[in-house]
Amino acid sequence: MTGAQESLVLRGGIIAAGHGTRLRADGYRVSKPMTPVEGRPLIGHALDRFRAAGVRQASVIINEGSDDCRHWLSEYGRDLDLDLIVRTTPSSYASFEIVAARLAGAPALITTVDAIMPAGAFQHFVSLAGSFPDDAVVLGLTDHVDDDNPLWATLSGEGRVIQLGGSEGSHVTAGLYWLPAHRGAQPTARFDRLRDYLKWLADERPVYGVALPLVFDIDRAHDVEAAEQAGLRWRENVGA
Repeated sequence: MTGAQESLVLRGGIIAAGHGTRLRADGYRVSKPMTPVEGRPLIGHALDRFRAAGVRQASVIINEGSDDCRHWLSEYGRDLDLDLIVRTTPSSYASFEIVAARLAGAPALITTVDAIMPAGAFQHFVSLAGSFPDDAVVLGLTDHVDDDNPLWATLSGEGRVIQLGGSEGSHVTAGLYWLPAHRGAQPTARFDRLRDYLKWLADERPVYGVALPLVFDIDRAHDVEAAEQAGLRWRENVGA
């Protein structure tokens, strides 16, 4: 990534306020952001991707029951300028709204903590997201579908999202969002889910997508196993 591209994103956000109910049902006893994948917690993977992309300032929202994550960040996030928000929110949209407001005024990169992907794919997203029009919102997308209820997206040849939602599409959303510095009018309605806000956004303004090859959404134990197996393949490919 060039110096000009690095300067596009100075701040990032991590949505990590979920309760991880399905992971707990599968036997995990840590908070969701502390769920280990290859021996490293999800929150650690997210911060590593920020570091690799040159993001040094990050707003992170966790819920009030995530003391283990708060203590972990105090030890292992000290090299970053962290704005930690400890708040139990009613929905994914509420968490997103809080973090997005903290990052207003400059291009920002937001990720959900449960999205696992290679660092190279993350940097690819950052590089391409900065090439779209200045007022564009950009979504990370993948054709790897492992979610019980995915948010489908269909892309035009120019990368614009021409349909978001419905029962099918060319890709699904991957928990990765680029927000422009100037975000235009915000909705007056409240949304119960982040996906409802994204659908509204796609109807109101240009929304683009960047397709990524393989992204895992960590909600269950089998997601952790699949991501760890993929991680081994990624390393083998790099070493080949």
